[in-house]
Amino acid sequence: MFKYPKILVVAIGLIGLTTAAFAGDFDGSSPLSGTVGKVIEINQYRIVDDVDPDTAGLPKKFLIDFKAKVLRPSNDSLVRRQISIKSIEHVEKQTVLQGVDEGVEGVEDGLAWSLTISKKDGIAVLSASGNGVAYVVFGVCRPAKENQ
Repeated sequence: MFKYPKILVVAIGLIGLTTAAFAGDFDGSSPLSGTVGKVIEINQYRIVDDVDPDTAGLPKKFLIDFKAKVLRPSNDSLVRRQISIKSIEHVEKQTVLQGVDEGVEGVEDGLAWSLTISKKDGIAVLSASGNGVAYVVFGVCRPAKENQ
């Protein structure tokens, strides 16, 4: 009978535990912190593929609080508005958040949005559409640290 070296058995066990904990980080049971990468703005006349998140009213860094159903900017963000999450669904290996945002008072900038987060690696894609404009935002989410 072939015996595996103890170190190999322990290493395989630790890898399995790490993978399970990592996948569980994106299931909505604990907060996530996110970072916005690329922002694309689309309207009927043109596509702008390098929009600054602040210009689009998005925080560059944000926190998703699943229990409170809110997406809020990080403490160091220039954008200070928080957004309510209307629904949280788990579809295949993704967590999908959806909502509607009225935007800034007195401005016709309300929109509907959907944020999909991969449970495998935290890769996030936001799509949002409003009055004649749509946005696609690429980013990443990670487990939140205590002081965010």
